[in-house]
Amino acid sequence: MSAALDAWLARLERQHPVAIELGLERVATVATRLGLSERPLAGQVVTVAGTNGKGSTVALLERLAACHGLSTACYTSPHLLRYNERLRLDGQPAEDALLVEGFERVEAARLAGEAVSLTYFEAGTLAALWAIAERQPQLAILEVGLGGRLDAVNVIDPDIAVITTIAHDHADFLGDDLDGIGFEKAGILRPARPAVLGSRQLPASVSARLGALAAPAYWLGQAFAPQDQGGSWQWQGSDAQGARYELDSLPDPGLPLDNAAVALQVLTLLGITPQLEAVREALATVALPGRLQWLDNWCLDVAHNPHAAAYVAERLAARPRPTRRIGLLGVLGDKDAGALIAALGPAVDAWVAVGLDGPRGRSAAALGESIEAAGASLLASCDSPAAGVAWLRERLGADEEVLVCGSFLTVAGALEALTAAAV
Repeated sequence: MSAALDAWLARLERQHPVAIELGLERVATVATRLGLSERPLAGQVVTVAGTNGKGSTVALLERLAACHGLSTACYTSPHLLRYNERLRLDGQPAEDALLVEGFERVEAARLAGEAVSLTYFEAGTLAALWAIAERQPQLAILEVGLGGRLDAVNVIDPDIAVITTIAHDHADFLGDDLDGIGFEKAGILRPARPAVLGSRQLPASVSARLGALAAPAYWLGQAFAPQDQGGSWQWQGSDAQGARYELDSLPDPGLPLDNAAVALQVLTLLGITPQLEAVREALATVALPGRLQWLDNWCLDVAHNPHAAAYVAERLAARPRPTRRIGLLGVLGDKDAGALIAALGPAVDAWVAVGLDGPRGRSAAALGESIEAAGASLLASCDSPAAGVAWLRERLGADEEVLVCGSFLTVAGALEALTAAAV
């Protein structure tokens, strides 16, 4: 990372009094000053919201679009190792110079008149949107950061809205009521524009919003679905005119098939006829760091709520059981550590607790207490993910595995340590 980009990121971290402040008024004001309302962001825009599966869906749609010849831009968050990961242009992380120019444009716009205060995420989102608008790709894919209705990404009107799943997460901002969470996620829907629903069951608030907006709804399990074919799978779906499609003998992308089915359904609604060989190539080559990512006998996954953790445990259960699987776990203080431990318990034999710093952090000692309270085996408590990696590398047997999970911060710290050790 260049010194200029590093300086901008440090500046953005300290310029707003709170890290997260939901609301669109401030973002919309600066977006207007940037001219984002005067021209389309891209040929077509897809916005993806949901509790789990957003990143997988974005990566799958990006790869499918690329293999069908479309130029793409993707905005996602958070990143693992480099901020540049948040904005991808034709599959490649944005260059430092482009990000710096974006921050400069946003800064000038927020000061052009009465000054507007922006959070780190809001400024980054606006900079990415400016950069995408400058590029004018055929397809822009935007991942919602938190919620939907009041998230900075929602300043852009999508051509297609995607809601993957809805479960409990970010209770401090979204509450514990699933119907209320569904209402927030459904805030990305737009009147009469298609919505792709990536769950067979969503709260009634989502259906109510779809009805109020007269938005055409394409539901997983109804309009489209994946079907297991024993070693491969089939996708069935339809386009906006009702034409049906079936694609057979598709490879496992290593990501949830429901999300792959969602991405294929979105592709058809964009007016792209899915080509079998292009789809197979996309599914065989898609990669998403931190989602069931294997580095030798280390598996890294950013699962940080019970719903996502249960999926990870299910996928691991389908693998041959190693002599021992150790969970390297780091969980933020506002997450339900006990529920995570319970969901992962069937796949993990023993645990190493690691601490996470920051205002939302949780110490290794506190996490270790949760592990022991669950009746699980606690091998060690380490101050950081890197320290946990170092502790395990000295003791891990050749026939043992490690699952690193609990937070993006846990996976990022462990991935950096493992990558450095491999050099």
